[in-house]
Amino acid sequence: MPIKPENRGRYPDNWREIVELVRERSGDRCEGSPGFYPDCRAVNGLEHPVTDSIVVLTVAHLDHTPEHCELANLRHMCQRCHLTYDAEHHAQSAYMTRRCPATEDWIGEP
Repeated sequence: MPIKPENRGRYPDNWREIVELVRERSGDRCEGSPGFYPDCRAVNGLEHPVTDSIVVLTVAHLDHTPEHCELANLRHMCQRCHLTYDAEHHAQSAYMTRRCPATEDWIGEP
């Protein structure tokens, strides 16, 4: 998943090198998502065996903290694994965003 400009500063300067280490470890295959699809081994750039979409691997932070870049906290994931793994985190973030009156895009009742 692309890094949002407002989050770019949360990643270390050597992020590209870290991504390459994860890619080497994974063999350019999905490393699966814990608790959901742990055995997924979809190959980057090929058709996903379940979804039939072209696989684009990204690096997931297992604790959802961009500053925590130890290799044990990082996993190479396909779209299905990454989106499924992050679903609860995304729902919580969206909930907080909708309820935070400090944001310009706030929607809902005060």
